[in-house]
Amino acid sequence: MKKRKELNHEFFTERVVEMIKSIPEGKVMTYGQIASLAGSPKGARQVVRILHSMSKKYNLPWHRVINSKGEIGFKDDESFIVQKLLLESEGVEFIDNRCINLEQYQFHPDVYS
Repeated sequence: MKKRKELNHEFFTERVVEMIKSIPEGKVMTYGQIASLAGSPKGARQVVRILHSMSKKYNLPWHRVINSKGEIGFKDDESFIVQKLLLESEGVEFIDNRCINLEQYQFHPDVYS
């Protein structure tokens, strides 16, 4: 029998994966928003780890997840450019080449609130 902590972690991970899959084209969610809606308000770093380790396995639209400032979290140029190009191809516009207007592009799923 699994421990309660393991079950909670699995439940959180499943919620995060499903939530990321639900982000429509042309919309974004933040790491912290996803963590909070999945049941762990301080779990933004866990969302980062889930994206890093499970994006390929679950074919997650990883590029639709950004930081709370409306910015792409990647510091290296190549990953930044890839994410930016993917978002722009979906119609997302950037302010000053780095920032996204969260009021316009942030997705707020009803299912998870």
